[in-house]
Amino acid sequence: MVKTQLYPKALDLLQQLIAIPSFSKEEDKTAALIAAVLEKEGVKAHRKLNNVWAFNKHYDPDLPTLLLNSHHDTVKPNTGYTRDPFAATIEDGKLYGLGSNDAGGCLVSLLATFLYFYAQEELKYNLVFAATAEEEISGRNGLELILPELGDLEAAIVGEPTLMQLAVAEKGLLVLDCEAKGRSGHAAREEGLNAIYEALPDINWFQTYRFPKVSEHLGPIKMSVTMIQSGTQHNVVPDSCTYTVDVRLTDAYTMDEVLEVIRQHVKSEVRPRSTRLKPSAIPMEHPLVQAGIALGRSTYGSPTTSDQALLSIPSLKLGPGDSARSHMADEFIYLKEMEEGISLYIDILERVIK
Repeated sequence: MVKTQLYPKALDLLQQLIAIPSFSKEEDKTAALIAAVLEKEGVKAHRKLNNVWAFNKHYDPDLPTLLLNSHHDTVKPNTGYTRDPFAATIEDGKLYGLGSNDAGGCLVSLLATFLYFYAQEELKYNLVFAATAEEEISGRNGLELILPELGDLEAAIVGEPTLMQLAVAEKGLLVLDCEAKGRSGHAAREEGLNAIYEALPDINWFQTYRFPKVSEHLGPIKMSVTMIQSGTQHNVVPDSCTYTVDVRLTDAYTMDEVLEVIRQHVKSEVRPRSTRLKPSAIPMEHPLVQAGIALGRSTYGSPTTSDQALLSIPSLKLGPGDSARSHMADEFIYLKEMEEGISLYIDILERVIK
């Protein structure tokens, strides 16, 4: 596909995607649309549940493979919307609509980039484009489901709104369910062991502890106690106090290392809900990063979690749009951001895969 065709087709596809509700776990219609667009361009599309992917025409099993990935699910519109979230209207250089910024602009720009390189020969890398589901809920039937279908991957570009700057690291997420145990008794007498009091030193530790190593791009690990529950009635000493801790991980520690430190310092029983959403980072010397820097892009660490957390390979988070607009009322993306996104994606890959 020639470059002049890329942006108009990408914009048209994004407007079609916005018009179709695609809440997490309900992305079947947008998956069908994306597959149909690929097939119309002569590309064989693969689909598993609501995930769609395709390989470049001259795929060579002896070459490394680069993943181009973004998601087509959205959150539900919040109550602050003053526009129809599915209208996909253009005003003053902005395209409004649910999912326009997060992450429709990234998705269609990566798809345009994939189509640009699709039929090219003698590339140094294979390309696989994947439009995936359930990113907004960190679901198990999204990118994680199809990773085995994509083969060995060397690296990835994950399309999320970054103002086309290079997110070279991303915080991971660890949610802990903790329980301090006591012994019940009557509150009027010196009976029992109050589980709330047993929990307080641990809660204070989560508030005040600072991990010694600080990530260059992501700063310190952050731990926040966000929920607490205990007791059955006013005159009974509680025998259990449960609380939830939100831990934002960095690339300075592995998830297992963080868990080990926590368990060494608190008496409460600590149960992680999941260990799937790991912190990620890509070396500064990686060709993708160096190509972006050569094109005038800056690097930073992203505090938000994406499907990068599910990848065990070097991955760069990069895309048109602004993370600050994600999930906001009357979501929009600037049209010039999409044009720049397609152009920059292509320019970066030109330096890496050709």
